[in-house]
Amino acid sequence: GRPRETERLLRMLALSHGQIWNASRIGQSLGISYHTVNAHLEFLEGAFLVRRLPPFAANLGKRLVKSPKLYLRDSGLLHGLLGVATEKDLWSQPWVGASWEGYVIESILAELAAAGRGHQAHYLRTSDGYEVDLVLDLDGERWAIEIKLTSSPSPAEVSRLEQTAKLVRATRVALVGRKHVGGDAKRVLTTDVAHLLGALARG
Repeated sequence: GRPRETERLLRMLALSHGQIWNASRIGQSLGISYHTVNAHLEFLEGAFLVRRLPPFAANLGKRLVKSPKLYLRDSGLLHGLLGVATEKDLWSQPWVGASWEGYVIESILAELAAAGRGHQAHYLRTSDGYEVDLVLDLDGERWAIEIKLTSSPSPAEVSRLEQTAKLVRATRVALVGRKHVGGDAKRVLTTDVAHLLGALARG
């Protein structure tokens, strides 16, 4: 019923893509209460426009971030709201990594939902810097999936992922980049989206 306010809200959500959800900050920017912001967001979730990825909850002996992360589910809508018209424009944006992260997560979760495969999806972030983009419980396995817009992850990135995977007791680990490099069935250290989807489909 308020097109101008809706457009402003959508743009604010696009700017928050891949970030920890903060309804109060959005409400202050729009001049509305955080209760109203959350009500709008629930509607947009029901319309399959946004996704709130919940935090991983377990006793890890570390302080965990407890708010969800926000993603626009359609990367084309995200790019349109942020004024990106060409691929060249996209690569110049500081948030292109967050766009890639959201695209990969949505590809995985949409594929599993379409196949009717029950799963639980979370992200992990601790106060002392341990983080993984997607913790996926599927078919009795726990995947720790990190997403980087690179085809050559550094040894430090791989090592940090392995440490975080142990923290959440993951049985499988994957680092998703721009191309598939290799790895065994349990430790796919650099893969592309298609290869990871194939691995998930095979179980």
